[in-house]
Amino acid sequence: MTINQTPLAALIQAIGSRIATPGDYPMPIPGLGFYRRDKPATPVVCMVEPCIVLVAQGEKRMWVGGEGYPYDASRFLVTSLDIPANSEVLLASAQQPCLGLTFKLDLRILAELIAQSEMPPKREREVLKGVGIGTVTEGMLASFARLVALLDEPEAIPILAPLIQREIHYRLLQSDQSGRLRQICSIDGHGYRIAKAIDWLKLNYATALRVDELAARVQMSAATFHHHFRQLTAMSPLQYQKWLRLNEARRLMLNEHQDVSGAAYTVGYESPSQFSREYGRLFGDSPKRDIAALRGKAGVSVQSTN
Repeated sequence: MTINQTPLAALIQAIGSRIATPGDYPMPIPGLGFYRRDKPATPVVCMVEPCIVLVAQGEKRMWVGGEGYPYDASRFLVTSLDIPANSEVLLASAQQPCLGLTFKLDLRILAELIAQSEMPPKREREVLKGVGIGTVTEGMLASFARLVALLDEPEAIPILAPLIQREIHYRLLQSDQSGRLRQICSIDGHGYRIAKAIDWLKLNYATALRVDELAARVQMSAATFHHHFRQLTAMSPLQYQKWLRLNEARRLMLNEHQDVSGAAYTVGYESPSQFSREYGRLFGDSPKRDIAALRGKAGVSVQSTN
């Protein structure tokens, strides 16, 4: 960032100079990724980790449970849980591509900062959704610009990046999305328990799911668990498990060349025909045609974030 350059201009320049073709790119700084889109695009199925998604140039929209969340250079997207979603590009062109970054949240850092503040986490009467749109602040942009600038000083990354990453978490806790993040870090709160249930589902998606047993695992009644799970993720626990299974099956067929039946059985389906029906409802086509189309696009893989 030059002396007279704004933080936003610095981000646009840094991202645009490092990625010349559309796609998602991990950076040498842990938890940081850049993305580029050169044209508007219809919604694409994705899983969004607990993170902040910042648009430096252009406009995007995230669809979660039928509700759209548009964001641009003035509004950031934040997710406090692993959220199944659809990502849409609203504004982009070859001349002015949609450029931005993803920054993975560290819930441990958030909890430490909350504990050090004068406002300890408390149980919210209203459980907030696991996704929201916040207002970008100058302090937030400045901290991201400093983090990205470290890419030009690779030797400084191990020393300075953790300090700036901690500042970014602090800025988020000072933002209008603070409540959403605090509820996930409150150990006695519903959001924290749902996050633990999601962690279990991600590791055991192929196992037959009994909702009452999973609720007991996170010390909630079945009714309360189901209500708050849907409130946070816009899905029931069974729908969430199905989403995990279908996306893993898609990855197995695309990247590991499993056939339809093999992928279906691997992720926990007992009926390949049921698997194909549910796959078509999620991805809009049969497994064979969908995978063939994906392989026909050079460099395409199953999208996982933003």
